Amino acid sequence: MNKAASLAEEQSDGGSVLRLSGSLAIASLHDLPDRLDAVQGPVGTIDLSDVDHMDTIGAWTVHRTAKRLGSEISGARPDAQKLIDTVSALDDPVSIHPDSVPALRRVVGQIGEAVSAAGSTMFGLLGFFGATLVAAWSLIRHPSRLRVNAVVQRFEVVGVSALGIIGLMSFLIGIVIAQQGSVQLRQFGMEMLTINLVGRLTFRELGVLMTAIMVAGRSGSAFAAQLGTMKLTEEIDAMRTIGVSPMEALVLPRTLAVIIMMPLLGFYASILSVLGGAFLCAVALDIPPITFFQRLREVVPITDLWVGLIKAPVFGLIIAISGCFQGMQVKGNAEEVGLRTTAAVVQAIFLVIVIDAFFAVFFTWVGWN
Repeated sequence: MNKAASLAEEQSDGGSVLRLSGSLAIASLHDLPDRLDAVQGPVGTIDLSDVDHMDTIGAWTVHRTAKRLGSEISGARPDAQKLIDTVSALDDPVSIHPDSVPALRRVVGQIGEAVSAAGSTMFGLLGFFGATLVAAWSLIRHPSRLRVNAVVQRFEVVGVSALGIIGLMSFLIGIVIAQQGSVQLRQFGMEMLTINLVGRLTFRELGVLMTAIMVAGRSGSAFAAQLGTMKLTEEIDAMRTIGVSPMEALVLPRTLAVIIMMPLLGFYASILSVLGGAFLCAVALDIPPITFFQRLREVVPITDLWVGLIKAPVFGLIIAISGCFQGMQVKGNAEEVGLRTTAAVVQAIFLVIVIDAFFAVFFTWVGWN
């Protein structure tokens, strides 16, 4: 059983000395804190050589008294001295609520962090694109290393499995474009121009753009999740160990599949959108399908089709590179897979829209408008 704390005040050549003894634990302090508060300074030394036990409360009591009286602490055991030093370091409590940062500085700081993260991601994406080109050149030099079965399998995943959802989406988009366009054009008695709107907008922009967004959501996210899971399970490290390049075995088959399938899916989506527009025109505007398609041939130049087909493989490359890049960045835990999958979809859609804007300006500049 610990001995109760006691206090004795003595005089020496060096001045007044407070001698503490017994246990300075919370259960043994009793009225010691009040007795210490009643001591009037100055006191030269607080002697702890007879203290056999001390807890945090006792250390705080000693430290507070020494600070108030301007005393030195002596005779403490190593563990007690360490506890007193720890309490002393916390003597100036840090505010629970830190100093508020001005709103402008906080906003500028957040913008700077976002810009820095975006720059770092774009730099990494460019490096990954370069590594993909190097792997592609290696396959061109050694065609026998191309995994044809893997590419064909991705054809099914990226293209065939997506025909249903892309076809339905495109058909409905064609209906929406025709319906909204006819409502506006009816005010001028120009409902017939709805055919122009549906044809040109579908083949030139929305067919391939909406397909790219859908493929990014389906295939881009799947690429990131698949490669991310393989990264966590160390399958990719095992491939490197046995001399198999992950870029050639995993990234290039997916990239080739998306690049090849995107023009086909874009053309398919454009045809379904036109059919949706023709359906709406037949039902709501009393324009027969034969009239619709005759007018479509007259008003839609072949360059609109080429514009869509040229953009499609570029969009496919962006989607595949973004998905594979984010998947290869996974590390740590399973939560990272979800974060990287989301980042892959957002990054792919953002880059597709940005590149589409550049294409719009470029084709206008060359006269394909």
